[in-house]
Amino acid sequence: MSLTNSQKKYLRRLSHKQSPVFQIGKQGLGENLIKQTADTLEARELIKINILQNSAEEVNEAAEAIASAVDAEIVQTIGSTMVLYKESRNNKKIELPK
Repeated sequence: MSLTNSQKKYLRRLSHKQSPVFQIGKQGLGENLIKQTADTLEARELIKINILQNSAEEVNEAAEAIASAVDAEIVQTIGSTMVLYKESRNNKKIELPK
C-alpha cells in the first residue's frame, strides 16, 4: 500500500505534536531497534524516530532500511527525524482520508 499525498499530509499534521519514540545513536540499526519499532507501530500506527549526531546513519537511508524491515510507509524525513506509518492489525486508531 502506498500513501497518497493527501494521506501523507494528514499524517504529517498528526505527527507534528508527537515526540520521537526512539533515538538512533552510535549503535546504529540493530535487530532490537527493528523489533521495538515493529511493536510500537502496531500499538501506535504513527511514530517519529530521531537520529542523534553521533550516529553514522543517514536519515533517508535509515528510514528506508527500517520501513522495509517492518513493512511501514515513510511519511516524512526532515532534518534528523523520520516519521513512519503502518496500519495496525489489532489496534486501528487512524482513519486515513481517501
